[in-house]
Amino acid sequence: MAQQDPNSQPENALKKHFHRIGGRRAERFTELMPGVLVCVTIALATTFIADRYGGPVMLYALLFGMSLHFLSEEGRCLAGVEFASRTILRIGVALLGVRITVEQISELGFGPILTVIVGVTSTILVGYAVARMLGLPKDLGLLTGGSVAICGASAALALSAAMPRHENHERNTILTVVAVTALSTIAMVIYPLFVSVLGLSDDQAGVFLGGTIHDVAQVVGAGYIISQHTGDVSTFVKLLRVAMLVPAVMCFIFIYRQQRQAEKGTGGKVPMLPTFLVGFIVIVIINSFGLIPPVAVEGLTDLSRWCLVTAIAGLGIKTSFQKLAVVGWKPIILMVIETLFLLLLVLGFILIGGVGS
Repeated sequence: MAQQDPNSQPENALKKHFHRIGGRRAERFTELMPGVLVCVTIALATTFIADRYGGPVMLYALLFGMSLHFLSEEGRCLAGVEFASRTILRIGVALLGVRITVEQISELGFGPILTVIVGVTSTILVGYAVARMLGLPKDLGLLTGGSVAICGASAALALSAAMPRHENHERNTILTVVAVTALSTIAMVIYPLFVSVLGLSDDQAGVFLGGTIHDVAQVVGAGYIISQHTGDVSTFVKLLRVAMLVPAVMCFIFIYRQQRQAEKGTGGKVPMLPTFLVGFIVIVIINSFGLIPPVAVEGLTDLSRWCLVTAIAGLGIKTSFQKLAVVGWKPIILMVIETLFLLLLVLGFILIGGVGS
């Protein structure tokens, strides 16, 4: 009878362990692929439409996704759609940091920095107060205020990821993204005309456009309509608002820490800083030292956009038109008030405070 090698037992156990891990990963991959592929397909289709015919790709992805809402009730796609709307979303938010450097922020000077800080903080507080006045949940007021104040749809997705989930969580996020994208598109068309009527200088116009328009793409579009210099200034001011995403998310995590703890259960701890926010900060620091080549910055920026469009397609699939119709006009009124407040505040800083002169 052959004697068994004593070293073979641990080796066999190790092989079985890795085989089980590989099997679970393959099973998980198979489970996620149908839903993720649907979201990626929507992202590809809507990006093609936006690039060829113009318009906001985020809004297209939402509407396409919502038209496929029935997939969220079908077992094969559900896991992948959930993965896209949460994990891929957080990857996209983390990669937003590649657009920002500390040097860009410091070059703006104290005036625009103060304008952005006050504008972001006060708009979020106004959103909270007006939401309570209109009888809307405080969660919706903070979410809409943050999206209007910081960077539109991207901020809505990032802040939503830091908030506890409840029955209307996805509906509120989708509603915020739809409304803020529509308002940002309107602002891109109207605000350059407004700047012309007021006779603002290129620097003042850049601060105004970068400090008031919600989405980055619309800021770039509106700024370069006026001049190259206005486009540069408006983009830098807008990126400073994007940088405010870090303290805003940290505040949201602190505010909702107890609710998220209850959501996770008493057994687990909720980290003060989520992984996607840590990734965002680390990428900003690395980019500030010039360690990311320009080609990589461009590639990572595109990857971030693809992740966000894919995630918003997943959120759209999870949301029905019927649920949105129940909300009514109050949230739209809320976001219009927040938008007008931010416009008047930034304009006051420019005309009275001399910012951008």
